[in-house]
Amino acid sequence: MDNIDLKLISLLQKNARMPLKQLAQQVFLSSPATAARIQRLENEGIISGYTAKIDHKKAGYPIIAFINLDLAPTQKPEFYPFVCSHPNVLECCCVTGHYSIIMKVAFKTTEELDVFIGKLQAFGKTETQIAFSSPQEYRYVDLESSENQE
Repeated sequence: MDNIDLKLISLLQKNARMPLKQLAQQVFLSSPATAARIQRLENEGIISGYTAKIDHKKAGYPIIAFINLDLAPTQKPEFYPFVCSHPNVLECCCVTGHYSIIMKVAFKTTEELDVFIGKLQAFGKTETQIAFSSPQEYRYVDLESSENQE
């Protein structure tokens, strides 16, 4: 990846709906050259998709929680399909520390969250934190600045 690729990725992370013509102007390339670069980044899996960022509270899912799970390695084949198919799981990561899994979830009510935690406990011990607020919402990785700091 060169600096033009990094700039394109940065622009698309900020606004994935930015028109191709505007992207091209920002990176000083023609529209066809810019489209070709974006296509290559997609084909290489560097750009893996485009999504809409939503306000969970306004969408009716005000309960955001982080759930730690102590999952035995032997349970991964059963757990992964369960967690991947559950629509309320926003993220699920294997981590180091006292727990092996951390999940970010969104629910309409604490009662629904409680039912989900009950299902999770079939896989191991859980610990849950409910988020009251988030001073830093999702942000993109600034690849341009990261490259310049090395």
